[in-house]
Amino acid sequence: QVQLVESGGGLVQAGGSLRLSCVGSGTDFSQNAIAWYRQAPGKQRELVAAISRGGSTNYADSVKGRFTISRVTAKDLVYLRMNSLKPEDTAVYYCNLYHTGYWGQGTQVTVSS
Repeated sequence: QVQLVESGGGLVQAGGSLRLSCVGSGTDFSQNAIAWYRQAPGKQRELVAAISRGGSTNYADSVKGRFTISRVTAKDLVYLRMNSLKPEDTAVYYCNLYHTGYWGQGTQVTVSS
C-alpha cells in the first residue's frame, strides 16, 4: 500500500521560511518522480514543483527562485524548502507520486501579512 505523509506546515509571517517534508512507503520511492501541489480555498489544485528520479526539477513560475525541491533517495524523502513566503502562498500543500493517483493528506501553510 502506497502511503505519502507530509509534514512541516504551519503559520509564518510574510518573508519567512518553511520546509515541508514528504515521506513515502509501500513503493520504490526512488524510481518515481515526486511533485508538490497546493490548493488554496476556492481555487484549483496547482503544481508547485516536481523532481524526477534523476534529480531534474521544475517549478511553477510563481515560486521560481523562492522554493527548492530536493530528495534524499536513501530515505524515501522529498523536501520543499520555501523562502520569502507571501500571503498568496497560503494553501494546503500535497505530496504526489507524480502522474499517479497517490497523494498525501496535505499540510496547511498559512502566511500572514
